[in-house]
Amino acid sequence: MNVLVFAPHPDDEIIGCGGTIARHVAEGDRVWVCVVTRGKPPVFRHPPETYEKLPHDLYEEIEKSHEVLGIEETFYLQFPASMLESVPRYELNERIGEIIERTEPDVIYMPHFGDMQKDHYITADAVMVAVRPKGKHVVRSVYAYETLSETEWSIPHASNTFIPNVFIDVSHFMETKLRAMFCYDSQLGGFPNPRSIEAMISLAKYRGSTMRSMAAEAFMLIREYRRLGESGEKSVEKY
Repeated sequence: MNVLVFAPHPDDEIIGCGGTIARHVAEGDRVWVCVVTRGKPPVFRHPPETYEKLPHDLYEEIEKSHEVLGIEETFYLQFPASMLESVPRYELNERIGEIIERTEPDVIYMPHFGDMQKDHYITADAVMVAVRPKGKHVVRSVYAYETLSETEWSIPHASNTFIPNVFIDVSHFMETKLRAMFCYDSQLGGFPNPRSIEAMISLAKYRGSTMRSMAAEAFMLIREYRRLGESGEKSVEKY
């Protein structure tokens, strides 16, 4: 099975579904990650040589983290972080569509559309445009993940609340998830910072208690497509 994860910013993919990624890899699935943005001037100021040498300022941290998880390949779109609304919609949609065409994923994980950070919403919106069942390849399942410090800090409203309805047991993969997160040294904080190891463990335990497991990651199922006959029933040739 092919799996594609969209991360608006580096480390979102680990916080939101690092354990699930590790589980997919352990089960023999191929997993790709697409990092959508990168810190750029004028919002982010870095030495000019950084842009010439690396595809991302956190390139080394990203690569180490993804090596821990066993990621097949990481794609860098390099759109401006915290300024994604300045990118023409058609351009973002096209680039995300290209990644989907290239990897032909069966399953996609994306950020929750109601997150406080606008880059998350815009990414989710572009993914939904790209997964419309118009081409030869149909993405079978689309899930939204929760990101600590973005999902829970948004304005509470019925239209943007994260309401999980899928829980994936990651009890045996939390150690791998945390090792992957430790690679993002520049992004980690100490508790009660939500982007801390302690907060991630606490959330996993809380989500796990929902399904009576030691640890879980929660998702909103956005779309699932299943062909007739895949659950044991006989295919219908005529209607």
